[in-house]
Amino acid sequence: MGGKKGGAPGSATGPAAVKASGADGKKAGGAAAADVPAAAGAGDSGGSFDIGLPGAEEGKVVTRFPPEPSGYLHIGHAKAALLNQYFADLYKGKLLVRFDDTNPSKEKDEFVENILKDIADLGLRYDRLTYTSDYFPQLLDLGEKMIRAGLMYADDTPVEQMREQRLKGIESACRNRSVEENLRLWAEMKAGTEIGLTNAMRFKIDMKSVNGTMRDPVAFRCNLAHHWRTGYKYKLYPTYDCACPFVDAVEGVTHALRTSEYRDREEQYYWILAAYQKVWPGLPNVHIWDYSRLNFVNTVLSKRKLTWFVETGRVESWNDPRMPTVQGILRRGMRIEALKEFILSQGASKNITFQEWDKIWTINKKLIDPVCPRHTAIEVDGRVLLTLEDGPAEPEVVMVPRHKKYPPAGKKALTRANQIWLEQVDASSLAEGEEVTLMDWGNAIVKSITRDPSTGAVTALSGMLNLDGDVKKTRLKLTWLAAVPQCEVVPLQLVDFDYLITKKKVEEDDNFMDLVNPTTRFEKIAVGDPNMRTLQKGDVLQLERKGYYIVDEPYGVKGTSRPIVLFCIPDGRAKNMTKSAAAAAPS
Repeated sequence: MGGKKGGAPGSATGPAAVKASGADGKKAGGAAAADVPAAAGAGDSGGSFDIGLPGAEEGKVVTRFPPEPSGYLHIGHAKAALLNQYFADLYKGKLLVRFDDTNPSKEKDEFVENILKDIADLGLRYDRLTYTSDYFPQLLDLGEKMIRAGLMYADDTPVEQMREQRLKGIESACRNRSVEENLRLWAEMKAGTEIGLTNAMRFKIDMKSVNGTMRDPVAFRCNLAHHWRTGYKYKLYPTYDCACPFVDAVEGVTHALRTSEYRDREEQYYWILAAYQKVWPGLPNVHIWDYSRLNFVNTVLSKRKLTWFVETGRVESWNDPRMPTVQGILRRGMRIEALKEFILSQGASKNITFQEWDKIWTINKKLIDPVCPRHTAIEVDGRVLLTLEDGPAEPEVVMVPRHKKYPPAGKKALTRANQIWLEQVDASSLAEGEEVTLMDWGNAIVKSITRDPSTGAVTALSGMLNLDGDVKKTRLKLTWLAAVPQCEVVPLQLVDFDYLITKKKVEEDDNFMDLVNPTTRFEKIAVGDPNMRTLQKGDVLQLERKGYYIVDEPYGVKGTSRPIVLFCIPDGRAKNMTKSAAAAAPS
């Protein structure tokens, strides 16, 4: 990584460092989704919002974003949230946010709190925040009405047998139970008794339907676990398929946006809503509108699979920078504005594609490169001392721009001395008599090169300054740091990452655990220029000739001499450290 060329020459950071939006937990101040409609046609994906919502009337459209509090939001959820915001704004309507908290076994306060943080970072402007659990009393009342209408029945068929019967279209022996018997078992289920626990309440639809979702899906099941919001008050909970049509209608949702993978469930949704309207007069209709799911190469977005990565310790947490969660990619250095631009560039397409991560990181680079300050870092392993015979007798400090093309970034202190550090990869590429450019100083001529006779590694260099030399004619532009006590270099830990999944496109029948990348984190130890001492968490910078980085841990955060931890930000084109990390320390 240290030998990578092509970074813009120049500077460092301090108070002018760029803060990654949302990375510090504060609400992002950028434009919300609907404030950047130009992005709808941006990029090379050909996205478009030309297709309107069916039956939409200006001022009357109500959309909803219904996350389940069983994990953090990932980039696919971000697309759902921003599309719902976009259409609510397009029609001058409203956006609702509703927690679908119908499964107490998976839900936690932690997930609710972090989803709310993600929503704030995404800049969603919602009209109301509600919870499906707000409607548990009405849903239980609705369940009883459905039983009395002969539209639900209690079934104690074992789970595996029920699954097999549904697959083959075989009716359950319990399907024709009387209303009285179903009501009796309903009471057992609400009480969470032993008998109740053996039953599930199913919709009575059509076991012969060619659409498998119409074959009497489960509507209610018992669960004795503690509910994060209602405690142990309820023993019986509606499924998502049961609760969603009712709550959508009650809350006045006009358009329910869903990914196209659920298209076969639309018939089920409409049947359930129509059944509810028979027993609960006044419920309005809801339009379903589907769009393509956001997929990325070398990535899984299933919450079950992401939970596995967290619970097995393959990642540190849900906000690990290797995770495709909103918090994970923000921690990696993604700007909220770049995330929004990428998602809106996809438009409202219904075509299922696998996106390259390079696209979104290229957008991100265009945002951070013009403004992020420049710094210098030298990797410790194998670094080489260059002695300049005519260098300054005493160290001298000069002020140089932090970003040559962005004056608001300010200036930084640069120490020049007669001994400076170069990286081994640069020292190894030099030839005696060659003229090189020392960035932010001028040219120098290499006089002698000393090598280790057994390894060939460079151990020492000597040279002379040639400050009148033409920097445009030199082959190498070298980063360096003064090797004197007055240049109080800062210890750095440079971290890069690889994909969690080795296969580019994960298929439905793949066992994803067989595709897990065993080594995905790589670390290098370096020292940085003294100006980096004041960097704060979330600051974004460029290390000259290395790439873009975000501060994950500032200097001394866990002790006076603890290094700054910097995460490498992909730029959409540069190879990861992981591709050539022979000297890196995997973990």
